[in-house]
Amino acid sequence: MSDERVAVVSGGSRGIGRAIATTLAAQGCAVVVGYKGSASTAAGVVEAITSAGGRAIAAQADVADEAAVAAMFDEAEKAFGGVDVVVNSAGRLALSPIADLDLADLDALHRTNIRGTFVMAREAARRARAGGAIVNLSTSVVGLQFPSYGAYAASKGAVEAMTLVLARELRGRDVTANAVAPGPTATEMFLEGKDDATIEGLAQQAPLERLGTPEDIAEVVAFLASPSGHWVNGQVVRANGGII
Repeated sequence: MSDERVAVVSGGSRGIGRAIATTLAAQGCAVVVGYKGSASTAAGVVEAITSAGGRAIAAQADVADEAAVAAMFDEAEKAFGGVDVVVNSAGRLALSPIADLDLADLDALHRTNIRGTFVMAREAARRARAGGAIVNLSTSVVGLQFPSYGAYAASKGAVEAMTLVLARELRGRDVTANAVAPGPTATEMFLEGKDDATIEGLAQQAPLERLGTPEDIAEVVAFLASPSGHWVNGQVVRANGGII
C-alpha cells in the first residue's frame, strides 16, 4: 500500500463528483467521499468502491466551513495516512437573467462555488504531499456565455482565477493545480428544469453531437490527478466535446 494515493473528493456523492470518486478508486486511489447532505447516498458510493475492491470512507462537510473541511482532511489522514489528490466538485447552480437574479441566490452561489472551492484549495495547499494534484471544477459557460448563467459563470470564473494563481504559489512543492471546465453534461443538476428540446439543442452544439457524461469528465480529472498528468499544471481544460 506504500504507493497508494489518497484522494479527497468534495461533492462526491452524486453526479460528476460520484463519477470522479469511483474513477479515482478504480485507478488505485483510496477515496474520501465528501458530502454535505445525504449520508445514505455517500454510503452508496463507498459501497460501490469497496465492493469493487477499493478503499473509501465518507466524510460530511460543508465546503464553505473551514473547520468542517479541516476535519475531513484529518479523517483522510487518519484513515489512509495522508492526502495526495484533492478534487473540488461540490457546486451549486442557479439560473436567471442578471436583471432578475435574487441576490440571495448569488450569495448561495458565492458561498459554495467560490468560498467552498477556496477553503478546500487552501486546505489542499497546506496538506497535499509531493507529487499531488489539486483539481477544481469550473464550467465551459465561462467561455460560452449562455444567457441566464451569469451568476454561475461569474462564480466559476473566480474558480479559474484562483486555480491559476494557486498553481504558481505551489512552486517548489511538486503539487499541481488545474481546473476542468465541463460543457453540457447529463447530470441531475444540469437536466433539472430543462425540456427535451432544450436538452437536445445543447447536445447538438458539440461536434460530437451528444451531451457529456459524468464519466467523460471524471476521466479528464483522473488523468490530471495521476502521475501521468503531472506535467499539466496551471491550466483550464475545457472538457466539452468541442463546443467553441
